[in-house]
Parts: sequence; structure tokens; C-alpha cells
Amino acid sequence: MSQPPALHSLVAGTPVLDGPLLTIRSPFDGSISGTVTQVTRAHTEAAIAAAVGFRATPTRYQRSEILEKTRTALEARREEFARTISSEAGLALREARYEVGRTVDVLRFAAMESLRDDGQIFSCDISAQGKARKIFTTREPLRCAVAITPFNHPLNQVAHKVGPAIAAGTPIILKPSEKTPLVALKFAELLYAAGLPGSMLSVLLGPTAEVAELLVTHPQVDVVAFTGSVPVGKRIAATAGYKKLVLELGGNDPLIILDDADLDLAVTLAAEGSYRNSGQRCTAVKRILVQDGIAPEFTRRLVERTREYLCGNPMEEATKVGTVIDEASAQNLEAIVREAVSAGAKVLIGGERRGALLQPTVIADVPRDARMVVCESFGPLAPIVTVRDLDDALAVANSTVYGLSSGVVTRNLEHALKAIRTLRCGTVNINEVPGFRVESSPFGGIGDSGLGIKEGVIEAIKAYSYVKTFSLPW
Repeated sequence: MSQPPALHSLVAGTPVLDGPLLTIRSPFDGSISGTVTQVTRAHTEAAIAAAVGFRATPTRYQRSEILEKTRTALEARREEFARTISSEAGLALREARYEVGRTVDVLRFAAMESLRDDGQIFSCDISAQGKARKIFTTREPLRCAVAITPFNHPLNQVAHKVGPAIAAGTPIILKPSEKTPLVALKFAELLYAAGLPGSMLSVLLGPTAEVAELLVTHPQVDVVAFTGSVPVGKRIAATAGYKKLVLELGGNDPLIILDDADLDLAVTLAAEGSYRNSGQRCTAVKRILVQDGIAPEFTRRLVERTREYLCGNPMEEATKVGTVIDEASAQNLEAIVREAVSAGAKVLIGGERRGALLQPTVIADVPRDARMVVCESFGPLAPIVTVRDLDDALAVANSTVYGLSSGVVTRNLEHALKAIRTLRCGTVNINEVPGFRVESSPFGGIGDSGLGIKEGVIEAIKAYSYVKTFSLPW
């Protein structure tokens, strides 16, 4: 079978044709998904200079049109983009198609927000110290933004950063994951074709010291938006210097299931929350905290439901769970399961690994101090921890360093309200998975999940802009 044509890193819209090639392989079978040219430090410097020197900011209407045209183009090529995601990330086609749909929403909402003016007016004659003037506020674009995106949502995470930057009028330099750069480059091509000025977007792949580290530390970069691991996020925070940071890091999200829960709903949320996207989401269900009175019946039902999650070739329609990102990650998950078993946990279904494929796995009787539930396990694992009551569940939920999202399954309004007040995290969803949101709603965590600065289209536009205040005689 012929290899796909090479894609190229992009400096201010210009392809880098002569850089060394990075080969991207399918995590499922090792076949070549594509190749990408890489850049040098000089290319990175040129991308920053092009962004900082850009002055021809499109109008609000023009920015909205660019985003809308890109949305329409993506709609027309949904299947191509989904298959690119499945090829390079190993995600099942159903997940890849869902991700393309979410990206369509990001573009739609970003186009809408491009037209919205959130400026304010303050009258100055409201105190004895005032005078007959009015103060106005408006939003201005930053000079240069940097986005560093992960492998697990290779299109939507890109759109979540690039879309709001365009809406704000801010030039942005994107460094996608070297594991899944193909769909990001295809997305950039759609934006250019829709009329985005080249200097407003560069997409760079290359050695860390020549790309990512330079982008993070460069004094002319105004904001760094990063989604990824806690160690890398903290390194960025320690080295970035005097600039804005938007850090969306790990998660260890609990799903609390109380004895008054709708068990059918609870099982559905636990399975979907644990296995969607091969469990590789910061908002995936990482700990299932079940009240002990219903734990046996819930566990039995979850095991039965797990049988429906066929794990295999991501390109086959029947597959519900594809691979994790690479074999090393699957081996690490396998070791985490073994550790839990050696501490007394029981694997009830799944756990088998073949290459980067790890079968969806239900693990019962998991100790509360097991690495599986203390740290973030990034894969299709469903660890069950029994709890005595709501207070016990809330204490366990709050016992890790993370604070991203959570879900609570209950019919009791008082229990729901207490959970919302008590859980220390950025999002609490009642009778829904921890990760539920729409693309425009605020999203982000605290602790080792982030600095409390939110993403989502509306909040991200704020991160990529600043408020200018001015006054006039009135």
C-alpha cells in the first residue's frame, strides 16, 4: 500500500519543506499513518517574529467568517478527519467521529463569540469624587500566543486553543503532540483555505529544545496554553517567566454512586466514563466510589455491560475501544493492574493486553491507597472502591492532589447539593459523567489539575486577549 504524502510544519502559513522527517505510525499495527517535516530553532524564531509583527488583524466579522468557513469545510470532510485521528491515535472510529463533531461545535461557538462585544460602560459621576465622564472597556488581542496540545484529543484540543485565539484576533503558534500531529496540520490547512492570514498561525514540530522550550520561555510570547501531564505543566510554570499561563493538567475524577441511585444509569455512566476514548481523557472516570449496600449488584451489572465494549482494530465499525497511544502506555497500565491485584484487588473482566490494546477492565476491592486510584491511570480501567456513605465518598474523592471533575449519581437533592458544596474540583456533574460539558462552557481544575484558570471557548478568548480601559468627557 502506498504511503500517504508528507505533511509539513508551517511557519506563518509557509510549509517547511526541507526539515528532517518525523514518521507517525498507527498504535494498532505499526503501519505508517504519515510523515511530517520538522523545524529548527531558526524556524521557531521566525514564527514568533511573524506573530509579533502582525498588524493586519481581521475584523470581528472576518474572523467569524474564517471560523464559519472552516467549520463548513470540516463538516464536508468529517470522515477523512475521523479516519486520520483513528490512524494516528488508535482511537475507535466512533470516538474519532465524535471528536470531529465536537470540533465543529468549537468552531461554531468561536465564530459566534467573534461577533460578541463584552465591553462595559461606567459612568463617572456616581460619587462626590467623580466628574462628567464615562469609562469604556474593550478587548484587544495579544501579540503572540502559544498552544501545546496532547495526543488524546488531537483535533478538538487543537481547535479549543486555536479557535478562541482567532476569535480574539491573536496570532498563535501551535505545537501539537509529536505522536498525533497529522490531523492538526490538516486542520491548519482548512483555516488557511478559509482566509486566515498566514502570520496568525504557525504549526511547529521538532526537538523540544528548539521548539517547545523556546516557545515557553521566549519573552515575546504573551500566553502559553498547555494541556498535558502534571510534570510538564509544572516545568512550564517554573520556566515560562513573566507571561500568562493556562494549564490543563491531569485528572483523577471520581464517579460517586449512592444507594439511592438509578443503577441502570449508574452502570451506563461508569462504563462510558471509564472506556470512552480508550480511557484517555483527563475527565475520564478514574475511581468508581460505590456505596457498599449496592456495590455487589452494581459490580455484577458493570461486568455484564463491559462485555459489550469490543476492543480491537480501531478502523472496524464494531470496535468500541481502540488502543491506548502506544505499547509502552499499555504495559504501564498492565503493571498498575498487577500492583492493585497484589494488594488484594480482583480483576473481574478484561485486563488482557496485546500490543497497545488493553481490554476494558473492571477491578473490584481496590485498596484506597493503590496507585491505580491515587494517581491518574490513563486507560480503559474501571476500579471500584466501596464507601460507607456520602461523607466517606466525599472524603475519598477529595483525598488526591487532583481537582478537575467529578460525577455523583443520586436521586436525593440534598445529597447532590452537599456534593456540589464539598467536592474540591472544577466541575461537579449530577447524574452525569465527570467530563460532561459543552464546548463554550468554562472548564478547568485546581490543584494538580490546573491553576483554576478556565478554558472553554468563552473563557479561552479572555485568556488570549486583554481588557483596555479608556474614558471620554461626557
